[in-house]
Amino acid sequence: MPKDLFNRYLWIVDTIRRHGTITRDELNRQWMRTTFSNGQPMPRRTFYNYRNAIEEIFHINIVCNTSTFEYSIDDGGEKNAASVTDWMLNTASMSNTLTEARDISSRIFLEDVPSARQYLSTVVSALRENRTIEFAYTPFSRSGRPKGVRLEPYFLKIFRLRWYVTGRNIKENVIKTYALERMTEVNITPDTFKMPGNFDAEDYFRHSFGIVFSQGEPRRVTLRVEPRQAKYFRALPLHHSQSEMVTDGYSVFTYYLRLTPDFVQELLSYGPRVTVIGPPELRAMIIQNLNESIENYRI
Repeated sequence: MPKDLFNRYLWIVDTIRRHGTITRDELNRQWMRTTFSNGQPMPRRTFYNYRNAIEEIFHINIVCNTSTFEYSIDDGGEKNAASVTDWMLNTASMSNTLTEARDISSRIFLEDVPSARQYLSTVVSALRENRTIEFAYTPFSRSGRPKGVRLEPYFLKIFRLRWYVTGRNIKENVIKTYALERMTEVNITPDTFKMPGNFDAEDYFRHSFGIVFSQGEPRRVTLRVEPRQAKYFRALPLHHSQSEMVTDGYSVFTYYLRLTPDFVQELLSYGPRVTVIGPPELRAMIIQNLNESIENYRI
């Protein structure tokens, strides 16, 4: 077995995903440009063996359109399947790359994601089996002994390199979000639950910036952004609702979301490069925070 076999699987999936659909001939042309090929085309039997292995290892189906003889990735029609697949492939590819780069580890600096190591697997298992979990929880706003929580986990979300689980707090009968890194003594219970028929996990945070949920109505937010910062917003939008209008000397970005504290803090982090045009209540939040910061420096 070639030592780079795992990389070959990743290459095939990534190439098909990037093209959307691709014929075997085109895939072969791409293949022959890689170091995997040694200048030789991929035998048809080898491709089918790789295809079967990819399905077994990654649970990714590579399907063929018999009318066009083009290959594509079948996401099964699930709304989040493509993003989860992308995340998995990126993570697997990165992990494999870093494993091969141990000899230069002193020159590679990473950010820690502590919650992913200890409890992510446990919570994923609970989601898969629709089982409740019990854990001790200490939010940043609380001091003293951790609080015991029993939760029906509805979904997981990663934000700013931190994992969060959202579900129904059974005792309080309220949907809440918990950071995995603030959890201890996490256990899956024998009790099962059914997801509410009217609950849409994707829709829950649709109009939120991060992981803070608000009952407030979404608002149209307009920002005046200086040209250099605008380039960053184009490359990494603040929210999926982002739209831009370019004018002389600046850009106007528009969003449709709820006015949550984490969004306010995000805007404050850009300083004078971003100015809130509307709505008025968001401008008031920004001004209040700025005034309070100035007061901290008055002597």
